[in-house]
Amino acid sequence: MQMSDTDVYHVPFQFRVSRPILKPVFRAIFRMLASVKIVGKENIPYGKPYVVAINHISIFDPPFAGAFWPEQLEIIGAADVFDKPSQGWLLKAYGVIPVHRGDYDRVLLTKIVRILKSGFPLLIAPEGGRSHVPAMRRAKPGVAYIIEQTGVPVLPVGLVGTTKDFWQRAKRGEKPPLEMQIGKLITLPEITTKGTARHTARQKNADLVMFHLAGLLPEEYRGVYAESAILPA
Repeated sequence: MQMSDTDVYHVPFQFRVSRPILKPVFRAIFRMLASVKIVGKENIPYGKPYVVAINHISIFDPPFAGAFWPEQLEIIGAADVFDKPSQGWLLKAYGVIPVHRGDYDRVLLTKIVRILKSGFPLLIAPEGGRSHVPAMRRAKPGVAYIIEQTGVPVLPVGLVGTTKDFWQRAKRGEKPPLEMQIGKLITLPEITTKGTARHTARQKNADLVMFHLAGLLPEEYRGVYAESAILPA
């Protein structure tokens, strides 16, 4: 079904101006502070809509992924971070979309669907928030709901090195390693069930995303998915 003009998402003008400035600045900062390694760029489906699913340890994850991503990503971030002076300013300047963790937000979900159906890639953390430790927690079913509504593929991306000691080590001039492992596109199974069975199927699809994501990460990062990680072929 073709979208009407009112349904099509357009990146606001101020973000089309600010992002090309912010991205190289953050790339330079990360390269100054850390030893950066990016693997798997050939797996990115350039010019098409997809969901980038990352593991989320700390506040460094979204800016690290966004700064080194070859395309402009729409990014979802926790609303409470917007209240912090410096972090909040950066999120607003880039145009990060605030989400209230744990709340059902129909307006937000509608916007996410519009973004993807309009052809833009979107970055989310399926765990629903920072884990503060390397080991992953179980994903929320939200990522599966988004895929169910849009039919776009998922690109699992493993981030390594953004632990709580990263900033302390970087300040000491150690240049700790930061790594982004970009996996291959996955297509989630279609959900045709109703009611409780539909919710169960969504959780299974969300877990499937994390199985692939866990396979891109070291064992100590896999957490609850340690026994079910799907290693890259």
